[in-house]
Amino acid sequence: MTLPTFIPPEPPVIGSTLKREIKLNKTQFGDGYSQATRDGLNHMRRVVSLRWEALDLDDAVAIDDFLAIQGGDRPFTYTAPGTSQALVWTCEDWNMTQTSGGYASIDATFRQWFGYAS
Repeated sequence: MTLPTFIPPEPPVIGSTLKREIKLNKTQFGDGYSQATRDGLNHMRRVVSLRWEALDLDDAVAIDDFLAIQGGDRPFTYTAPGTSQALVWTCEDWNMTQTSGGYASIDATFRQWFGYAS
């Protein structure tokens, strides 16, 4: 299956953040000792928080529509700032704020996706 590619009309604002989300199984013992192991094959995923400011309303609606069509559960490809290649992402959380003069801003959080696309 070919995944849709997210190509925003403008690059996100400088200062968008890219972080790693680590999933571990942890056990805490009574004497203060703890033990942690990686939870699964893909225990480390990238999470990117993106912000677009001063978009014209049509561009903001285009981003909002793309994310709405994906519905939070459908993956797409995107080359995020700070990465050199397109990765597969989902987006469950975004908002569009209309500002004055027919402009809008969008904040979105993309999480790297490791599922199977059929």
